[in-house]
Amino acid sequence: MAQTQQFTSTAGSVDPVVARMRALRSLWPESDGVAVFNRVYLTVTEEIGRHIDAGGFVDRRAAVTLDVRFAGRYLAAVDAVAAGGRPPACWRPLFQYRRHPGVRPLQFALAGINAHIGHDLALAVVDTCRALRCEPEALEREFDRVGDILTLLEERIREEVMPGPDLLEVADPLTHLLGCWSLERARDAAWLAARSLWQLHRFPGLPELAEEFTERLDRSVGLVSRMLLTPVDRCGAQSSGSSTGAISS
Repeated sequence: MAQTQQFTSTAGSVDPVVARMRALRSLWPESDGVAVFNRVYLTVTEEIGRHIDAGGFVDRRAAVTLDVRFAGRYLAAVDAVAAGGRPPACWRPLFQYRRHPGVRPLQFALAGINAHIGHDLALAVVDTCRALRCEPEALEREFDRVGDILTLLEERIREEVMPGPDLLEVADPLTHLLGCWSLERARDAAWLAARSLWQLHRFPGLPELAEEFTERLDRSVGLVSRMLLTPVDRCGAQSSGSSTGAISS
């Protein structure tokens, strides 16, 4: 947790969070579900870093602050589990099913993306507004630019972790399952959630409602992640059906 706080207090570039994700990559086997997401997210963050360095964002400070605080929420979930604690509800399915033999890599990747965009991105926008003392609308260009990069990378991500021709029997239900989730819709929902949460925090007497809103957002996003992780591999489905993860739902 201390490492995550250090990232948010020294957000001059995305390099520290990139370095942390590279370090995590060496800790887990490639088949680990969290490792699958970490590889995907590392690719995204490196790409965003390149765009920032190339002047692809109008407001560099806002872009770096948003990206670092966004990444910090994923890293905080990793730290919580490493310390024997529980991550936010949106992350629990991924940590719980990270070694399930019936879940395919693409499912792990999209479940992590769902948790991170559906929950963490909205909270990261609010965190950034507080840090920069601005309204969410001041971050809309940076938010949209990050979203554009994520959308461009989504197709490549699907190609890299989609089952090959030898798994065509599995591919049909997998394609149906994952076709129900949309990155674009998740982005739109995150922006609406961020603006709503910001308004709830602004007015006296509404902090309790803001806390309830955040909790319900966390749980609802977690439910979607759990559905995305429905085992589709026959061998995995015919096993005991229990995961080897240590996080309870």
